[in-house]
Amino acid sequence: MLLVIDVGNTNIVVGVFDGERLVADFRLHTNERATGDELGLTTTELLRRRGIEVGAVSALAVANVVPPLARAVDEMSRLYFHCTPLVVGPGIRTGISIKYEDPRLVGADRIANAVAGRHLYGAPAILLDFGTATTFDALSAAGEYLGGAMAPGILISLDALVSRASRLNRVELAAPPSVIGRSPAASMQSGFVFGYVGLVQGIVARMRAEIGESARVIATGGLAELFAPLIPEIEAVDPHLTLVGLRLIHELNAD
Repeated sequence: MLLVIDVGNTNIVVGVFDGERLVADFRLHTNERATGDELGLTTTELLRRRGIEVGAVSALAVANVVPPLARAVDEMSRLYFHCTPLVVGPGIRTGISIKYEDPRLVGADRIANAVAGRHLYGAPAILLDFGTATTFDALSAAGEYLGGAMAPGILISLDALVSRASRLNRVELAAPPSVIGRSPAASMQSGFVFGYVGLVQGIVARMRAEIGESARVIATGGLAELFAPLIPEIEAVDPHLTLVGLRLIHELNAD
Protein backbone atom coordinates (compact mmCIF):
# COMPACT_ATOMS: atom_id res chain seq x y z
CA MET A 1 0.00 0.00 0.00
CA LEU A 2 1.02 3.60 -0.60
CA LEU A 3 0.79 6.21 2.13
CA VAL A 4 0.45 9.76 0.82
CA ILE A 5 0.86 12.83 3.02
CA ASP A 6 -0.11 16.40 2.15
CA VAL A 7 1.50 18.68 4.74
CA GLY A 8 -0.35 21.99 4.66
CA ASN A 9 -0.18 25.09 6.81
CA THR A 10 -3.43 24.28 8.63
CA ASN A 11 -3.88 20.52 8.24
CA ILE A 12 -1.89 17.43 7.37
CA VAL A 13 -4.01 15.22 5.13
CA VAL A 14 -3.09 11.54 5.04
CA GLY A 15 -4.37 8.95 2.59
CA VAL A 16 -3.75 5.27 1.92
CA PHE A 17 -4.00 3.77 -1.56
CA ASP A 18 -4.36 0.11 -2.37
CA GLY A 19 -3.49 0.28 -6.03
CA GLU A 20 -5.67 3.07 -7.46
CA ARG A 21 -8.26 2.81 -4.69
CA LEU A 22 -8.19 5.24 -1.77
CA VAL A 23 -8.99 3.02 1.21
CA ALA A 24 -8.57 5.52 4.05
CA ASP A 25 -7.92 9.19 4.67
CA PHE A 26 -7.80 11.48 7.69
CA ARG A 27 -6.67 14.93 8.79
CA LEU A 28 -4.27 16.05 11.51
CA HIS A 29 -3.84 19.58 12.80
CA THR A 30 -0.52 21.00 11.60
CA ASN A 31 1.93 21.63 14.41
CA GLU A 32 5.27 22.94 13.17
CA ARG A 33 6.95 21.70 16.37
CA ALA A 34 5.72 18.11 16.05
CA THR A 35 8.43 15.45 16.21
CA GLY A 36 8.80 12.39 14.04
CA ASP A 37 7.65 10.22 16.93
CA GLU A 38 4.54 12.33 17.48
CA LEU A 39 3.60 12.15 13.81
CA GLY A 40 4.45 8.46 13.65
CA LEU A 41 2.47 7.43 16.71
CA THR A 42 -0.58 9.44 15.68
CA THR A 43 -0.52 8.20 12.09
CA THR A 44 0.00 4.53 12.91
CA GLU A 45 -2.75 4.58 15.54
CA LEU A 46 -5.23 6.16 13.11
CA LEU A 47 -4.28 3.57 10.49
CA ARG A 48 -4.91 0.72 12.93
CA ARG A 49 -8.30 2.17 13.84
CA ARG A 50 -9.19 1.97 10.15
CA GLY A 51 -8.07 -1.64 9.97
CA ILE A 52 -4.79 -0.99 8.15
CA GLU A 53 -1.66 -2.67 9.47
CA VAL A 54 1.47 -0.53 9.47
CA GLY A 55 3.42 -3.32 7.79
CA ALA A 56 1.10 -3.17 4.78
CA VAL A 57 2.49 0.26 3.87
CA SER A 58 5.43 -0.21 1.50
CA ALA A 59 5.95 3.33 0.17
CA LEU A 60 5.31 6.99 1.04
CA ALA A 61 4.82 10.08 -1.12
CA VAL A 62 4.83 13.54 0.44
CA ALA A 63 3.89 17.08 -0.55
CA ASN A 64 5.13 19.49 2.10
CA VAL A 65 4.72 23.27 2.16
CA VAL A 66 5.82 23.57 5.82
CA PRO A 67 9.65 23.37 5.80
CA PRO A 68 10.03 23.02 9.61
CA LEU A 69 8.21 19.67 9.39
CA ALA A 70 10.44 18.17 6.70
CA ARG A 71 12.73 16.44 9.18
CA ALA A 72 9.86 15.10 11.30
CA VAL A 73 8.10 13.63 8.26
CA ASP A 74 11.34 12.00 7.10
CA GLU A 75 11.96 10.52 10.58
CA MET A 76 8.40 9.21 10.75
CA SER A 77 8.76 7.55 7.35
CA ARG A 78 12.02 5.81 8.19
CA LEU A 79 11.32 4.84 11.81
CA TYR A 80 7.66 3.82 11.59
CA PHE A 81 7.29 2.68 7.98
CA HIS A 82 10.90 1.69 7.22
CA CYS A 83 11.07 3.42 3.85
CA THR A 84 12.45 6.58 2.31
CA PRO A 85 9.67 9.00 1.36
CA LEU A 86 9.28 10.38 -2.14
CA VAL A 87 9.11 14.13 -1.55
CA VAL A 88 7.65 16.21 -4.36
CA GLY A 89 10.22 18.83 -5.34
CA PRO A 90 13.01 19.61 -7.81
CA GLY A 91 14.21 16.54 -9.68
CA ILE A 92 11.00 14.58 -9.24
CA ARG A 93 9.20 13.49 -12.40
CA THR A 94 5.68 14.88 -12.61
CA GLY A 95 4.73 14.23 -16.22
CA ILE A 96 3.74 17.84 -16.85
CA SER A 97 5.64 20.79 -18.27
CA ILE A 98 5.90 23.60 -15.69
CA LYS A 99 6.01 27.08 -17.23
CA TYR A 100 6.59 28.97 -13.96
CA GLU A 101 9.55 31.41 -14.13
CA ASP A 102 11.27 29.26 -11.48
CA PRO A 103 9.62 25.81 -11.26
CA ARG A 104 11.31 25.22 -7.90
CA LEU A 105 9.05 27.84 -6.34
CA VAL A 106 5.75 26.14 -7.15
CA GLY A 107 4.16 24.60 -4.05
CA ALA A 108 4.29 20.80 -4.02
CA ASP A 109 0.56 20.60 -3.33
CA ARG A 110 -0.19 22.77 -6.37
CA ILE A 111 1.90 20.49 -8.57
CA ALA A 112 0.07 17.44 -7.20
CA ASN A 113 -3.26 19.14 -7.91
CA ALA A 114 -2.18 19.92 -11.47
CA VAL A 115 -1.08 16.34 -12.12
CA ALA A 116 -4.35 14.92 -10.79
CA GLY A 117 -6.46 17.59 -12.46
CA ARG A 118 -5.06 16.87 -15.91
CA HIS A 119 -5.31 13.11 -15.40
CA LEU A 120 -8.90 13.11 -14.11
CA TYR A 121 -10.50 16.08 -15.86
CA GLY A 122 -8.36 16.95 -18.85
CA ALA A 123 -7.15 20.36 -20.04
CA PRO A 124 -7.46 23.28 -20.25
CA ALA A 125 -8.49 23.54 -16.62
CA ILE A 126 -8.51 25.85 -13.64
CA LEU A 127 -7.94 24.17 -10.28
CA LEU A 128 -9.18 25.93 -7.15
CA ASP A 129 -7.89 24.91 -3.73
CA PHE A 130 -9.75 26.44 -0.79
CA GLY A 131 -7.15 26.06 1.96
CA THR A 132 -5.15 28.33 4.24
CA ALA A 133 -4.69 30.33 1.06
CA THR A 134 -7.02 30.03 -1.89
CA THR A 135 -5.00 29.05 -4.94
CA PHE A 136 -5.93 29.11 -8.61
CA ASP A 137 -3.82 26.97 -10.95
CA ALA A 138 -4.11 27.11 -14.73
CA LEU A 139 -3.48 24.27 -17.16
CA SER A 140 -3.15 25.03 -20.87
CA ALA A 141 -4.96 23.08 -23.55
CA ALA A 142 -1.72 21.12 -23.97
CA GLY A 143 -1.74 20.20 -20.27
CA GLU A 144 1.10 22.54 -19.30
CA TYR A 145 1.17 24.09 -15.84
CA LEU A 146 1.10 27.81 -16.61
CA GLY A 147 0.99 29.30 -13.12
CA GLY A 148 -1.88 30.83 -11.23
CA ALA A 149 -3.02 33.15 -8.50
CA MET A 150 -3.15 33.17 -4.72
CA ALA A 151 -5.49 34.97 -2.34
CA PRO A 152 -5.77 34.96 1.46
CA GLY A 153 -7.97 32.11 2.63
CA ILE A 154 -11.38 33.20 3.83
CA LEU A 155 -10.74 31.92 7.37
CA ILE A 156 -7.55 34.00 7.61
CA SER A 157 -9.47 37.04 6.42
CA LEU A 158 -12.22 36.45 8.95
CA ASP A 159 -9.72 36.02 11.78
CA ALA A 160 -7.97 39.24 10.78
CA LEU A 161 -11.18 41.27 10.82
CA VAL A 162 -12.39 39.90 14.15
CA SER A 163 -9.00 40.47 15.78
CA ARG A 164 -8.91 44.14 14.69
CA ALA A 165 -12.56 45.14 15.18
CA SER A 166 -13.42 45.02 18.87
CA ARG A 167 -17.19 44.98 18.39
CA LEU A 168 -17.28 42.17 15.83
CA ASN A 169 -17.46 38.51 16.78
CA ARG A 170 -16.57 35.45 14.76
CA VAL A 171 -19.50 34.14 12.72
CA GLU A 172 -20.35 30.86 11.07
CA LEU A 173 -19.23 30.78 7.46
CA ALA A 174 -22.55 30.25 5.72
CA ALA A 175 -24.40 32.05 2.96
CA PRO A 176 -27.11 34.32 4.48
CA PRO A 177 -30.56 34.38 2.87
CA SER A 178 -30.00 37.89 1.52
CA VAL A 179 -26.94 39.83 0.42
CA ILE A 180 -28.34 42.77 2.43
CA GLY A 181 -27.55 41.79 6.00
CA ARG A 182 -29.85 43.03 8.74
CA SER A 183 -27.58 42.20 11.65
CA PRO A 184 -23.83 42.38 12.22
CA ALA A 185 -23.55 38.61 11.84
CA ALA A 186 -25.56 38.50 8.59
CA SER A 187 -23.65 41.48 7.23
CA MET A 188 -20.33 39.75 7.88
CA GLN A 189 -21.57 36.52 6.33
CA SER A 190 -22.73 38.40 3.25
CA GLY A 191 -19.48 40.29 2.85
CA PHE A 192 -17.26 37.28 3.37
CA VAL A 193 -19.20 34.60 1.51
CA PHE A 194 -20.61 36.61 -1.39
CA GLY A 195 -17.48 38.76 -1.55
CA TYR A 196 -15.38 35.63 -1.88
CA VAL A 197 -17.73 34.27 -4.53
CA GLY A 198 -17.10 37.45 -6.52
CA LEU A 199 -13.35 37.11 -6.06
CA VAL A 200 -13.37 33.54 -7.36
CA GLN A 201 -15.64 34.30 -10.30
CA GLY A 202 -13.58 37.32 -11.28
CA ILE A 203 -10.28 35.45 -11.35
CA VAL A 204 -11.80 32.44 -13.12
CA ALA A 205 -13.24 34.73 -15.82
CA ARG A 206 -9.88 36.41 -16.38
CA MET A 207 -8.06 33.06 -16.52
CA ARG A 208 -10.55 31.68 -19.03
CA ALA A 209 -9.99 34.73 -21.18
CA GLU A 210 -6.28 33.82 -21.28
CA ILE A 211 -6.36 30.02 -21.61
CA GLY A 212 -9.74 29.38 -23.25
CA GLU A 213 -13.38 29.69 -22.33
CA SER A 214 -13.70 25.90 -22.37
CA ALA A 215 -11.41 25.51 -19.34
CA ARG A 216 -13.04 23.28 -16.75
CA VAL A 217 -13.10 24.51 -13.16
CA ILE A 218 -12.40 21.93 -10.46
CA ALA A 219 -12.42 22.71 -6.74
CA THR A 220 -10.77 21.02 -3.79
CA GLY A 221 -9.88 21.94 -0.21
CA GLY A 222 -11.75 22.17 3.06
CA LEU A 223 -14.21 24.91 2.04
CA ALA A 224 -14.90 23.75 -1.53
CA GLU A 225 -18.25 22.25 -0.54
CA LEU A 226 -19.37 25.61 0.87
CA PHE A 227 -18.60 27.60 -2.26
CA ALA A 228 -19.39 25.13 -5.04
CA PRO A 229 -23.19 25.63 -4.87
CA LEU A 230 -22.69 29.41 -5.04
CA ILE A 231 -20.29 29.43 -8.01
CA PRO A 232 -21.82 27.98 -11.19
CA GLU A 233 -18.42 27.93 -12.89
CA ILE A 234 -17.28 25.09 -10.60
CA GLU A 235 -18.01 21.84 -12.43
CA ALA A 236 -16.79 19.38 -9.83
CA VAL A 237 -15.57 19.18 -6.24
CA ASP A 238 -12.82 16.64 -5.64
CA PRO A 239 -11.73 16.49 -1.99
CA HIS A 240 -8.98 13.96 -2.78
CA LEU A 241 -7.36 15.78 -5.70
CA THR A 242 -4.00 16.34 -3.97
CA LEU A 243 -3.84 12.77 -2.67
CA VAL A 244 -4.52 11.36 -6.14
CA GLY A 245 -1.82 13.63 -7.54
CA LEU A 246 0.66 12.25 -5.05
CA ARG A 247 -0.24 8.71 -6.07
CA LEU A 248 0.27 9.53 -9.73
CA ILE A 249 3.62 11.21 -9.07
CA HIS A 250 4.75 8.20 -7.04
CA GLU A 251 3.86 5.90 -9.94
CA LEU A 252 5.96 8.02 -12.31
CA ASN A 253 8.98 7.77 -10.02
CA ALA A 254 8.58 4.18 -8.84
CA ASP A 255 10.89 2.57 -11.39
